[in-house]
Amino acid sequence: MSHMQNDVQWQRLCFQADLGKLVSSPESITGGLLHTMYRVKTAKGNYAVKLLNPIIMRRPEAMTNYMNSEKIANHLSNYIPALPTNLINGTFVHEIDHQFYMVFDWIEGRSLKPIEIKPLHSRKIGSILADIHKAHCEELELEYSGINNCHWIEWHRYMKKGQKKSAEWVTLLERNIDKLYEWEAKSKKAAEVLSSETVMSHRDLDPKNVMWYQGNPVVIDWESAGSINPMQDLIETAVYWSTDGQGNINDKPFLAFIEGYQKNSGELCAHWEQVLDTGYLGKLNWLEYNLKRSLQMECSDEEEQKLGAAQVKETIMELQQYENSTPILLDWLIKKRVV
Repeated sequence: MSHMQNDVQWQRLCFQADLGKLVSSPESITGGLLHTMYRVKTAKGNYAVKLLNPIIMRRPEAMTNYMNSEKIANHLSNYIPALPTNLINGTFVHEIDHQFYMVFDWIEGRSLKPIEIKPLHSRKIGSILADIHKAHCEELELEYSGINNCHWIEWHRYMKKGQKKSAEWVTLLERNIDKLYEWEAKSKKAAEVLSSETVMSHRDLDPKNVMWYQGNPVVIDWESAGSINPMQDLIETAVYWSTDGQGNINDKPFLAFIEGYQKNSGELCAHWEQVLDTGYLGKLNWLEYNLKRSLQMECSDEEEQKLGAAQVKETIMELQQYENSTPILLDWLIKKRVV
């Protein structure tokens, strides 16, 4: 995923986006699982520039999705501490030599590792999530097609391709293939029921997407923003903020998250088993995407292919861990009378 840029391309971006004269060569920041980030210093100031994954940008819906998510981020930045993309010359996304860029103001701070997260952090993010859900996004003119639940994943097809290529994850996939179909059926059914009530949200508010500086959070990386059932979003996000590095979910930060949300939003009403069933959906879609990367069906280079293979193994393990934890989560929600 080494979308390397030379200084000439950077200078063209700085000129096109009116960022000022480049002071030094941009430095790569250890980046995300999809895109690469750079710190860019110019005579006008410091910026974070995201190089969008070229394979994803080939998708016909990609540009619409980015425009929509940034409209949501800009709107929600009136309600919560958020870092939307800079709107420059009427656009959020800039193109130079078939490479797409997004420009952000540089902010100080860093994201927390799972081991550093304390209940007070979870509570704060729970409260921010409630603010997101309460914000009125109806006036935003989005080209949005609703929850896409019609696409069923052909797990056997990926398994056969993996067998042909002797992929490193193939045994793990074989062992769990029946489970994948079961999880998908269960989560799609639940998501369909819950799709009648939705809000606009970040939809990927995990610890890596929140920067902290002097105890204050700023929400970044809004590309996944869109429509979701509020309780599904609540539980998914609470799980993100209470999982340690080993995949165990801890009750104190989990319940602190729910508490932070509840204090800010009032009574919660949900069919929790159904809500927990939807928790597989995002992981299954992420697994499919990484199978495609690993099998070089959607992949730009060897580095990205390796990242895909590693993510396949990690995501299957996460799905197993999630299944094991759902009865525990249900127990906490019922005992705490979050009904």
